[in-house]
Amino acid sequence: MGERCLVPAGSLQSDGGPEAISVPPAHPRDKWSKKMDFLLSVVGFAVDLGNVWRFPYICYQNGGGAFLIPYTLMAVFGGVPLFYMELALGQFHRTGAIPIWKRICPIFKGIGFAICIIGLYVSFYYNTIIAWALYYFYSSFSSTLPWASCDNPWNTPNCTNYFGRNNVTWTNFSRSPAEEFYTRKVLELQKSGGLYNVGGIRWQLLLCLFLIFTIVYFSLWKGVKTSGKVVWVTATLPYLVLLILLVRGATLPGAWRGVLFYLRPDWGKLLSTAVWVDAAAQIFFSLGPGFGVLLALASYNHFHNNCYRDALITSAVNCLTSFLSGFVIFTVLGYMAEMRDVEVEDVARDKGLPPTAPSCPASWCPCWSCGSLCTQWMAARPALLPSMQSHLEDRQTQPARPPRSQPAFYHLPRSHRQHGGIHLLRHHFLPDDDNAGAGQHGRNLCSSTGTTAGGGFSLIPVLRWQFGGLEAVITAVMDEYPQVLAQRRELFVLGLITVCFLGSLSTLTYGGAYVVKLLEEFGAGCSILAVVLLETIAVSWFYGIQRFSHDVKAMLGFTPGLFWKVCWVAISPTLLAFIVASSLLEQPPLALFGYRYPAWSTSLGHLIGASSFICIPVYMVYKLVWTPGSLKQRLAVCIRPEKTVREPQEEAVGMEPVL
Repeated sequence: MGERCLVPAGSLQSDGGPEAISVPPAHPRDKWSKKMDFLLSVVGFAVDLGNVWRFPYICYQNGGGAFLIPYTLMAVFGGVPLFYMELALGQFHRTGAIPIWKRICPIFKGIGFAICIIGLYVSFYYNTIIAWALYYFYSSFSSTLPWASCDNPWNTPNCTNYFGRNNVTWTNFSRSPAEEFYTRKVLELQKSGGLYNVGGIRWQLLLCLFLIFTIVYFSLWKGVKTSGKVVWVTATLPYLVLLILLVRGATLPGAWRGVLFYLRPDWGKLLSTAVWVDAAAQIFFSLGPGFGVLLALASYNHFHNNCYRDALITSAVNCLTSFLSGFVIFTVLGYMAEMRDVEVEDVARDKGLPPTAPSCPASWCPCWSCGSLCTQWMAARPALLPSMQSHLEDRQTQPARPPRSQPAFYHLPRSHRQHGGIHLLRHHFLPDDDNAGAGQHGRNLCSSTGTTAGGGFSLIPVLRWQFGGLEAVITAVMDEYPQVLAQRRELFVLGLITVCFLGSLSTLTYGGAYVVKLLEEFGAGCSILAVVLLETIAVSWFYGIQRFSHDVKAMLGFTPGLFWKVCWVAISPTLLAFIVASSLLEQPPLALFGYRYPAWSTSLGHLIGASSFICIPVYMVYKLVWTPGSLKQRLAVCIRPEKTVREPQEEAVGMEPVL
């Protein structure tokens, strides 16, 4: 009988032969202090305002309760398998999005660079959107809310306040006080001439952005030691507030009407292809594979951590949060319909509002967000769907239509004044002597305290998503250059934050909203979908599903079942290709507040989108050119993992006998 030798599980090559490469000792890798630190971090990244705001709208738009069928199927066969794959990859290889490809398929290393560039683009505009929300948060500390009337210096003769008034005449030129506060006070768009002349920097927004980046820096500078503690607040507090709002919403008159409308199925919608595209895009963008965040967070796990169970738990939490948020939203809509004596559908579609009011998902966002933004998720993870775009692009009859990331800034405050029950944050937690009539319907019931609490609630989910997004970039770059950066994390994070801050300056100008719209449309949308598609193909087809299954067995003691293998090899890539194709087929022209983007700006946007994805083919060419040998030999080397054994300082892996 032949002699048996032990090699690390998962190190077998495609031809069955082991390959061992010596690896020099490296700096010991940080680990999560507690298992809950990791789980809360993943939940904090995956669960954001897209679950709270966008899912209820998408569900209502695509057949109500019937939409849960394609949504569940897309989650089971697409989103969750990729979520599980990324957690397993990060935990086994214990490295970030760039160097991990040396151990999987070196020719695809450009995927890691593309992920980092996309992360930078997102941080350039995403933090500015948070700064806008912070400005609203600050503005709410006043006895009279600045968006509650037309008696402010920035208001124009077109400003018309229709709340609590009858026989108000609206024209195509009418503007609500909340809209003018956003466009003329927060953004000061009137001082900009479009992209040709964006104007100077708004110093108030500059201070808000500086505060945001300061918070982000001190949350990330020590790695998982600090971020793991921060998420105990940022990941749990929103659930507490969401539960409070759900209970309060359920007690409002007419809440049951909203719930019935939310769950009432329209089975005919299931015959529409757009519904299935919406379901697939919602689950993929919501769970967030492809941003490198899951790889980074899982890389700090203990080697034998049960990432399979973690994937199922966090995915379930994500989907259930979306479903639960629908009840929160639609109980409020039922209440508003009851008070207006109209159908819930009329409230959801915003019928009866001024013709200049955009008919978009944010138009019915509940008022506890008060000035914060309920479409921030769409800014970070753009929804490139024709059905969504039709609600969000400018029309000739609606010259003031906002972009996806911005309508809530003038729509939410407007609706905030309508909802008497929303005063619960003040009623239950603070004295309310000056608002004795807050419970009476039809009055101006928005207190600054309720606004402040709600605005802060909206800031938390987007901040914690930003923690994860930048951590992915930090982990990827530091793991790629450990000899230089291992002992200098604080300085590197400071440098990265500085780059992001400087890259955001153009979005703080008077015309910064136009820049945000451009980055939002092209910075991360279709490129991140293509990156996820190539990542899935590289792992399943080139690295090999059997080798990957051996890796999972080394960590967990069992191999993934047939279901997971089929999803990774065929179903998930097919769904991603379907979404990418649907996104590319229909791309309406860019417009914002009646401003039509010039042709050169659209070309610039395409260059921005291509600048990240181009890293993949460029690195492929570079790898093939610099690898010695014939073309066949080069290809064989470039698709073979360069590292197949784990670093000496890492935990021992499971051992399998090889004859």
